[in-house]
Amino acid sequence: MTSIDQRPLGSPFSATSTTQDVIAGLDLSGMSAVVTGGYSGLGLETTRALTAAGAHVVVPARRPDVARIALADVEGCEVIPMDLADVQSVRAAVVRIRASLTRIDLLMAVAGVMATPERHIGPGWESQLAVNHFGHFTLACGLYPLLAAAGSARVVVNSSAGHTLSDIRWHDPHFRTGYDKWLAYGQAKTANALFAVHLDVLGRGDGVRAFALHPGKIITGLQREMALQEQIDRGWVDERGNVIGADFKTPAQGASTGLWAATSPLLDGLGGLYLEDCDVAGVSAPATPMDDGGVRAYAVDQDSAARLWDLSAAATGATPIAH
Repeated sequence: MTSIDQRPLGSPFSATSTTQDVIAGLDLSGMSAVVTGGYSGLGLETTRALTAAGAHVVVPARRPDVARIALADVEGCEVIPMDLADVQSVRAAVVRIRASLTRIDLLMAVAGVMATPERHIGPGWESQLAVNHFGHFTLACGLYPLLAAAGSARVVVNSSAGHTLSDIRWHDPHFRTGYDKWLAYGQAKTANALFAVHLDVLGRGDGVRAFALHPGKIITGLQREMALQEQIDRGWVDERGNVIGADFKTPAQGASTGLWAATSPLLDGLGGLYLEDCDVAGVSAPATPMDDGGVRAYAVDQDSAARLWDLSAAATGATPIAH
């Protein structure tokens, strides 16, 4: 394996830091950002923080009417329709964004699904891989000229500690031989991390740097397709849906690592890294429990990242990025 050098940088922030802590004193006036899922959960916290610091934010949304209501009190943002599960919808959103912006300083891939029932979409893609990875892959490739135009852009991809559940299933990425919702989620989160690794390789010459991250354990709309009883059995919530799990973060704490990735000067000149708790994560041993933190070596392996990039480009027909 050819792993990225994953070493903590000594960030002044931590697992308990909030978006307000990270964004305090920052002036993002004149910057443009695109935030997928920017109208609920961690995405909404991200949009609020970026606009409060002066950035203009575009929010592509599967439910644009719902998004506009959620963002009605947020100045400095606009909503456009986009469904990550539909590559044609993503391409249409790319056309709209490229018609309205001349540059993108920040692309925040926050939207996602988790532990969904078995679904195959498009040409037979497993839905969690399609939504969490293929959709964002297509979006980033389509918007790359605007990222390059910024001269110093960052792409921030929400992965998860769930990546520890599965490497890429090269033999059967679409679960045609039997479905497991948690392995499918784990594979999709590994794909998010590997996507950032290779995008950074391709983009660094244009000043485009990419990072993946684990936001922490947070109860948001991400769990919407999990039964309440399953969440109770896992010790996450009580019978009324109140969060009782140990070490769970608030949405403002969960969104802080993404904002740190987008704005921290400690990350200047760096990229392709996996982050957690507002710092660079260390590499975890294969048997390390998920909740102990860190990133598996396979999720930051440069050869695997290049292989996944080629697989994704062939599957989606996304716009190529010149090396």
